[in-house]
Amino acid sequence: MPGQSPVEVALAYHERTKHHPHRFARSLGYMDWDTQPDPFRRFDGAPLLPLDLAPPTTDGGEPRYEPAFVEGGVAAAPLDRAAIGRLFQDSLALSAWKQAGTARWSLRVNPSSGNLHPTEGYLVAGPIPGLSERPAVYHYAPHEHALELRFALSTDGWRSLAVADGAVLVGFASIHWRESWKYGERAFRYCHHDAGHAVAALAIAAAGLGWRARLLEGVLDQDLAVLLGLHEQRGPEAEHADCLVLLAPEPISIEKQRGFAIPRALVDELRQARWSGMPNRLSPEQHLWPEIDEVAAATEKRAPPADAFWETAPFDNGSLVIGDSPLALRPILHQRRSAVALDGRTGITRGAFYQILLKTLPGRAQVPFAALPWQARIDLLLFVHRVDGIPSGLYVLLRDPAREPDLRAAFSDGFVWARPEGCPSSLPLHLLEAGDARKVAAQTSCGQEIAADGAFACAMLADYRRPIEEIGAWFYRRLHWEAGAIGQVLYLEAEASGIRGTGIGCFFDDATHLAFGLRGDRYQVLYHFTMGGPVDDPRLQTRPPYEHLSR
Repeated sequence: MPGQSPVEVALAYHERTKHHPHRFARSLGYMDWDTQPDPFRRFDGAPLLPLDLAPPTTDGGEPRYEPAFVEGGVAAAPLDRAAIGRLFQDSLALSAWKQAGTARWSLRVNPSSGNLHPTEGYLVAGPIPGLSERPAVYHYAPHEHALELRFALSTDGWRSLAVADGAVLVGFASIHWRESWKYGERAFRYCHHDAGHAVAALAIAAAGLGWRARLLEGVLDQDLAVLLGLHEQRGPEAEHADCLVLLAPEPISIEKQRGFAIPRALVDELRQARWSGMPNRLSPEQHLWPEIDEVAAATEKRAPPADAFWETAPFDNGSLVIGDSPLALRPILHQRRSAVALDGRTGITRGAFYQILLKTLPGRAQVPFAALPWQARIDLLLFVHRVDGIPSGLYVLLRDPAREPDLRAAFSDGFVWARPEGCPSSLPLHLLEAGDARKVAAQTSCGQEIAADGAFACAMLADYRRPIEEIGAWFYRRLHWEAGAIGQVLYLEAEASGIRGTGIGCFFDDATHLAFGLRGDRYQVLYHFTMGGPVDDPRLQTRPPYEHLSR
């Protein structure tokens, strides 16, 4: 709104897009199937470079699942065509086709709200053996599992980025229309959940190759848009630059991470460049949501982060044990699904519950959270239903233990703050109130029974107002990215535990706060999640992800 600061715009957007029991955030209120967006962005006329497909198998079990969650746990693969193919196949590619009657749709490795996939991926790389002899900027086309060559960089331009040998850059961008088509003005939130899913999916896929991932937060959004060739896109189908990730086989220093910038000379060169291909039309027409345009503009990063942004609090997650589990990583990545219903019976053991929660902590060198260069801002409010050896009830997991005094003061006075039996020493988990939490879990998740029918559900609570005011409105997006990254870990941990999870974007914001006694907006819930025994729909057929290529 006129006269509001960027921080005020971001805070007002969040308040306006809350769901309430008697009033949901604004949307069309129906599914306009005639304008359903194409889920695949293509650049018509751009040269297409097919990538290799490496079917995930359990044979040999390499890389294994557990070691991939700690940097250095997997030996580094060389940078070549095969590695790039696996990187994208294990992070952003198709994972299956589903069919019900005449309706047919694809699923992907990276989760997305409503399976709408607003996130687009880009590769910026030097010469890659077997793929290209020149540095270039590519768009990843998941339907074809191929790279579209958008621009061949000059050798000097690539060198000016000072990326080490064997390292590459991956950029992400969001198409807000893909989400707002279904979810209306709340869609901006979901776009950035999905950006967080994608960052985590990329970091985990890279770890499976023995590579490290780091968000390059010194890059300004307008410069990133130029680097990815998005600066001339306009209108509701335009891509909005989100972030840039450095992937490297060697450790990445914090100085390298902080100091990375796109040189002005390269930005000027790319602004004048002729990019190959034209973005395809996604819908014959669109419904405009000016609220999304306003918050998108307000949350752009226009200046490098101040020093306080980089002050991560090191967390020693000494209880996380990377054992000798025979689970292979890649089958888990590709079998990840969003549960549509849970059976209301299946539980998990206390040990499995603790292991899942340990994976969500921001420990040193712990994947994917080592990629995020800010202090963890999100804790988990837990609704525990069916965990053997753990009383049902409300719990909190402190992903930053330093927040405990503030949360004790903010939560209900009646909470007990007791450590559950057998809780690992580095797991800051506290029982708040014992009792049947199924009803409140479902009620706060827009009345959805799936939140009550699992082993447990959670609400991701952000330390919200203070970092946005101190760091800038652009941190609003990062809070959702952190939530999305946690969600991706929960998805994979569910699969590894033999159950299934699903993110819940529809929840009653303030009702969730009240369930824990929270008032005001210092803390805000950004995302709900649940996991348990899945109920499959027998009407659905599943087909391999790339059988259309073999045909």
